[in-house]
Amino acid sequence: MSALSICLFGRFNVRRDEQVLTGFEAHKVQELCAHLLLHRDRPHPREELATLLWGDSPSVQAKKQLRQTLWQLQSALGQRAESADSRVLVVLPEWVSVNTKADVWLDVALFDHALAHARGIAGRDLDREAVGELRNAADLYRGDFLEGCYQDWCLFERERLQNAYLSVLDKLMDYCEAHDECESGLAYGEAILRYDRARERTHQRLMYLRFRAGDRAGALRQYERCAAALQEELGVRPGRRTVALCEQIRADQLDGWAAEGPPMRAPSEPITASLSEAAARLRQLRAILEQLELQLEQGIESVDLALRSRRHTPRP
Repeated sequence: MSALSICLFGRFNVRRDEQVLTGFEAHKVQELCAHLLLHRDRPHPREELATLLWGDSPSVQAKKQLRQTLWQLQSALGQRAESADSRVLVVLPEWVSVNTKADVWLDVALFDHALAHARGIAGRDLDREAVGELRNAADLYRGDFLEGCYQDWCLFERERLQNAYLSVLDKLMDYCEAHDECESGLAYGEAILRYDRARERTHQRLMYLRFRAGDRAGALRQYERCAAALQEELGVRPGRRTVALCEQIRADQLDGWAAEGPPMRAPSEPITASLSEAAARLRQLRAILEQLELQLEQGIESVDLALRSRRHTPRP
């Protein structure tokens, strides 16, 4: 049979010869398939899968649901019409794994490969091959991992892959700065802000790229966007580097700013402004820590109460 094409970014999608396959409509079928493909480098004990996907159900019921969902997944993949060597899944009595030799196009696999190729290399130092792979990786990220799933394991993987995506965009933006590709760099920066509108470093780079592209007014408006986002999201003002960059742009005298950051000049704001910002950040962190401490104490009390209740419950 011809190769499968499976997309885990955005809405779950499986195609064969450009035709969408049916049988994947159930959320648990999608979750099981996505989890196995995401962790395709190792076999999975059935009990582990049952606990992961049906942890709220009794063990016997969870294993039964796994068997049913696994049967649905195999049928949807068309495994019963394929030879053992070409099947996507290897299903054994106690284990389930992905056949790494199966002919499958998987967006997450290509995304991971691009990241591995560029790992540890600054964006400005990437070769053409690595840059091409990262551009493809950015295009593959058509949405967050397995949209519509809100299981704990999925939320964790979604955040991890989203952070990896932002890292890809950062590297590409760095490359564009170093190679005078202002238009592409601006597009990557705007994509970053769609996920984190208060990322000050990205606002700085967008200010620089807009000025480089001949749009000084756009660069100054970018500063205003940065100031508004920082105030609304974090309750702080732009840092000294951002203010210094804005002043250089306003004076039409930007020189020497590169990916490592704008040149440090004498700050136009009093030092007390920076101290106020630091104090605001520390107060915010203290509030977060207090909330976490409260949640921790409540969790301990709940567990202690459950243990005491179990000790005093008469056994049959």
